[in-house]
Amino acid sequence: MPDVHKIRRGLNIPLKGKAEKVIRNADPARYYGVKPGDFNGIRTKLMAWPGDRVKAGNPLFYNKLQPHVKYPSPVSGKISEVHRGERRKILEVVVEADSIMEYEDFGKGEPQDMSRDDIVDKLTQSGLWAFIRQRPYSIAANPEDDPKAIFISGFNTAPLAPDNDFLIKGEGEDFQRGVDALTKLTSGKVHLNLNSDYPPSEVFTKTKGVQINWFTGPHPAGNVGVQINRIDPINQGEVVWYVYPQDIITIGRLFGKGIYDASKVIALTGSEVKKPLYYRLLRGASIENLVRDNVETGNVRYISGSVLTGEKISSEGYLGFYDDQVTVIPEGDYHEFLGWAKPGFNKFSMSRTFFSWLQPNRRYRLDTNLHGGERAYVVSGEYEKVFPMDIYPVQLIKAIMIEDIELMEKLGIYEVDEEDFALCEFVCTSKTPVQSIVRQGLDMMREEMT
Repeated sequence: MPDVHKIRRGLNIPLKGKAEKVIRNADPARYYGVKPGDFNGIRTKLMAWPGDRVKAGNPLFYNKLQPHVKYPSPVSGKISEVHRGERRKILEVVVEADSIMEYEDFGKGEPQDMSRDDIVDKLTQSGLWAFIRQRPYSIAANPEDDPKAIFISGFNTAPLAPDNDFLIKGEGEDFQRGVDALTKLTSGKVHLNLNSDYPPSEVFTKTKGVQINWFTGPHPAGNVGVQINRIDPINQGEVVWYVYPQDIITIGRLFGKGIYDASKVIALTGSEVKKPLYYRLLRGASIENLVRDNVETGNVRYISGSVLTGEKISSEGYLGFYDDQVTVIPEGDYHEFLGWAKPGFNKFSMSRTFFSWLQPNRRYRLDTNLHGGERAYVVSGEYEKVFPMDIYPVQLIKAIMIEDIELMEKLGIYEVDEEDFALCEFVCTSKTPVQSIVRQGLDMMREEMT
């Protein structure tokens, strides 16, 4: 085997509720939602209003800051509602699905026989350009850029994360077609990063036109930011694009079928799920049919995504645009008196604070309780134990807090995303909302540079 990038700093969180490798077709949802909040750096402009009829692939809204980036409906049907928040901010565009699907036809084509401009035009017209994001800022890529590389993370190390090798089984043709499209978009390399700890899918290993890189280690080894940092770090003025495997398959279907086929496989996970399994459904589907009669009674939290980076939704909420996972865990709405003084056999800790370290193979039913309130932000050395990038995490967070643009640049903000700091937030003794601070810093830098 070629050289392996070894990630030594990080943390695997052993949660109960990993999905069994069985795929079921989810019952079709009645409602589907597309949420502008899933997309960073967006100022939403509606293109469809309540009562309008749309086909699968018709745009629902676009980004006024990037007019080429449109966000399509995953289904055909009628616009049911547009949910708004403060200052009439658009939170969700909800489509009531037809019983028989109608698709907007964008035309078939083999990427290998197409020019770069033709590929960009097809992706922007269909709305699938939104799958291609860039570092820095983790926003939709600018098609006028020539990225120095495109990265594909072929594995996910987040808690209870779905197995990408299992997700893409049998999708080799569409995956290759999607990769062929990506290779036309850069003069640099397309990096496909795989986990060396187990044999990867042949869909990955037989893909042409990519450079395969191998990684091993705990979470966040599967984060594309960590992989970029190890293989081709981003300097000021440089741009790297990244796409995830199931999104590449969707792009491949666009060229193979000429339509936006929004089907994907997601993992329903978590300690409160009675039967954690994989389900095939459409992007943006309401999770109501997934969780009905399949969740333990009690006060629980539904999360679109992982416990570290996902979004809290209701039991009738909608799957996030980029999410391959729905997690259900207990709510932590209780006060624990002197919890730090107890032996803690049922508590997980990365240190030996609790006696649970005597059971290294145990999986835990963890809830959302912070076990304490926000307090003074101090240097504890905990971040560095779980943050594997060549960046000083505490110093960068403090630079963001004081809005020191120059210092943020020097400390490497162009390379990071909030998900790269998720473990820092998990182990933070000060209970500081690190991920939201990082996003504020990225938004600040983006506005400064425009």
